[in-house]
Amino acid sequence: MSQIISHCTADSLANAAQLLSNGSLVAFPTETVYGLGADANNADAVARIYQVKGRPADHPLIVHIAGMEDMDQWAEEIPNYAIALARDFWPGPMTLVLKRNERAKDFITGGQESVGLRVPAHAIALGLLAAFKNLGGTGIAAPSANRFGQVSPTTAKAVEDEIHDYLLPTDLILDGGQALVGVESTIIDCTQSAPVILRPGAITQQMIEESTGLLVEQTRDETIRVSGSLENHYAPNARVVLGALAEAGEGFIALASISTPKGAIRLASPKTVEDYARVLYLALREADAQGLSKIAVIEPEGDGLAIAIRDRLLRASRGR
Repeated sequence: MSQIISHCTADSLANAAQLLSNGSLVAFPTETVYGLGADANNADAVARIYQVKGRPADHPLIVHIAGMEDMDQWAEEIPNYAIALARDFWPGPMTLVLKRNERAKDFITGGQESVGLRVPAHAIALGLLAAFKNLGGTGIAAPSANRFGQVSPTTAKAVEDEIHDYLLPTDLILDGGQALVGVESTIIDCTQSAPVILRPGAITQQMIEESTGLLVEQTRDETIRVSGSLENHYAPNARVVLGALAEAGEGFIALASISTPKGAIRLASPKTVEDYARVLYLALREADAQGLSKIAVIEPEGDGLAIAIRDRLLRASRGR
């Protein structure tokens, strides 16, 4: 069984980087959710990510890099607006999909001609990436550290609950506390003349347009596959029903300003949209921990991060 490291010192991060270089898997915290990492150049190690997650082989992975200066390790023909986005929002909850170069092999891209890159905004993730770079590593491939299609983990305990049965003794889980953002990164297609949002997140359309001076294209290329984009994703075992008040004995998630129906089991009472994103996956997991069969959810209104929350909840409501 894998080991959990709760106090991540420079030495423990150097050891984790060495394990990655040796072909082991390391689960690590980011500001969005926990990732399950492998050396992005090691086909065998990356294959173990797919095995542990039960993930379809044509589903691409995001490569986490130490800084924007490493973009050209993986991508070519990088447009100026992608550089602007990287400068403004990295480290941060944003993934840029770029034209791949020869380093980005099919086992990373799912056979596509593009690659997703991200610089996470978490001290442990950045420390791990820096230590890995010191050993000659160029990037860590890391989807969310959960079984495919399930609720993404935002704590180390959730990672352990999800995948410890599938990890080896040489694999590692780094504990960095609860993820601050709580929903996955915004994915932006930067292979066209203007940016296209492929998955909404904390970096919003307005932020992208202000950064680039370009209008976000509303027509996406449906042939591009990205993480977390299947119709039914992020789903707990319990059935998720949107826009409904909970009956007695059912789970209930809504902003704190909405009172709990009589007899319902309150799973989360976030005060703000940011709080809502942060606690959403914890609340869905808590429903399963309590063995609930149904969760009624009142979604947050508005744009920005609320769009990302509604996107995740819509997919969760479609079940498995």
